[in-house]
Amino acid sequence: MDTWVNGAAEQIARTAQQELALLVAVSSPSGDVPGADAALAIVRTLLPTDADVQRVPCSTAGYADDLLARVQGSGRARILLLGHVDTVVAHDAHEPHRANGDQLVGSGSIDMKGGDVLALGVLRALAARRQDIDEVALLFVTDEEWRVGDFVHGPRFAGYDACLCFEAGELDAGGNDAVIVQRKAAGTVRVTAEGRSAHSGSNPDAGVNALLALAAAAQAVAACHDPRGADRLTAVPTVLHCGGAFNVVPADGELLCDVRADRLAAFDHVVAAIPTEVGGARLQAEQVRRWPGMDHRGSMAPVLEEAGALLGRPIVPARRGGASDASHFAGIVPLCVDGLGPLGGLAHAPGEYVLAASLRRRAEVALAIAAAVIARV
Repeated sequence: MDTWVNGAAEQIARTAQQELALLVAVSSPSGDVPGADAALAIVRTLLPTDADVQRVPCSTAGYADDLLARVQGSGRARILLLGHVDTVVAHDAHEPHRANGDQLVGSGSIDMKGGDVLALGVLRALAARRQDIDEVALLFVTDEEWRVGDFVHGPRFAGYDACLCFEAGELDAGGNDAVIVQRKAAGTVRVTAEGRSAHSGSNPDAGVNALLALAAAAQAVAACHDPRGADRLTAVPTVLHCGGAFNVVPADGELLCDVRADRLAAFDHVVAAIPTEVGGARLQAEQVRRWPGMDHRGSMAPVLEEAGALLGRPIVPARRGGASDASHFAGIVPLCVDGLGPLGGLAHAPGEYVLAASLRRRAEVALAIAAAVIARV
């Protein structure tokens, strides 16, 4: 293994578990300003002492400001390290950090505070190589889990050489370290229904049932599901809100559907398939979330080969259906790679965990890729 990769990984591993415990101890559900501020206050203590640190406006109004830290050097490479501190776990369901054998359990541990710890470690390691870097930036956002509007940070990183994102890591079927170089585009389709209320016992036919209309819309969306098709489109109704009393014909409601595909344009087909009227109820469909896809298989292939040589073991490319902020940089930065975080499981669920032994292993992967990027610039 390359000497710098080995030494820097050892330094990261020395403090990673303690840093993870500090971050997981803070409950920071998406949209909670005090929680995000508390998590980012801890992050600030883990940055290089001379880093230029800013709180910059979040992409989502009303959320805590994001954190941007920059380290300057005298070299050429410009690298972005990307993460988020928000979780999907509400305060009353938050699980504090605890060790269970090799499992480091706690809400947000794998998605993605474990990755945040590795990103911080890589930033500190690169700060010791200032002769090789022009700038390394670390961006931690507070709204990744629930953002529906546009992502605002992309343009500020035009001209960067690489984006390294630290969502959860994985292994391939052969046990080799895998990283994500391809992600689907992701979207949310919202359907609203407007009907007419009536007493469901004494005069049901005077009403116009919004629930039945939304049920028809859900079936229309599901009929578009074609994961083996050209766009690998998945179309899944996920949330339905309708009705307020058991004895009233529901007059209005809302349906949310999750859509994923290789192309954003594939979502237009789903929206077009939703009828505008069912049984007298009016339906209106719109996309309230559109995240681009990412496909850097070609550009990352030589980087992964060189990083594997530095590491002394292969790093294999993989693809993932889940959305990530790395996709927002795919059209801006020539080298994008994700899935650099630790190994673990049960993201968004009780018992969410990071495997302690993977913290060093995945630090080695991220450091080797960063070194390969530096060597190519």
